[in-house]
Amino acid sequence: MDTLLLAFGLGVSAGMRTFTAPAAVLAARGYLAGYFLAAAAGAEYVMDLLPNTPSRTQLVGVSARVLSGAFSGYVLAGIHGGPALWCAVAGIAGSLVGTYGGHAARLGLIQRIGAVPAALAEDAVAIALAIFIVTR
Repeated sequence: MDTLLLAFGLGVSAGMRTFTAPAAVLAARGYLAGYFLAAAAGAEYVMDLLPNTPSRTQLVGVSARVLSGAFSGYVLAGIHGGPALWCAVAGIAGSLVGTYGGHAARLGLIQRIGAVPAALAEDAVAIALAIFIVTR
């Protein structure tokens, strides 16, 4: 697969869950930080279920997800030998799609299956996407 497309996909995962993509890409490289970020991702999944968690579309949430997507795309370029700057940009674009698209999809799912199942479904998609990409 094209490295830019993979970086975009990692960005989508980062947009859905901030710590999932960097945890996956760093763990795939064998870095200890990847496992610490995986623990942070687990905490993020739990916090996401709480009713007082701020919206991901607020400035702080969007900023964190954009940085996560950029970082993940950049590191992925090191793995696949792609253009680092453009992979970071693709990660940013993907993170914006994941942030706003994931938010819209989740709101739709909440109406159909409820808040907790919708959150768990989004978690599963973010995790599966990140794992699929880093194993390519």
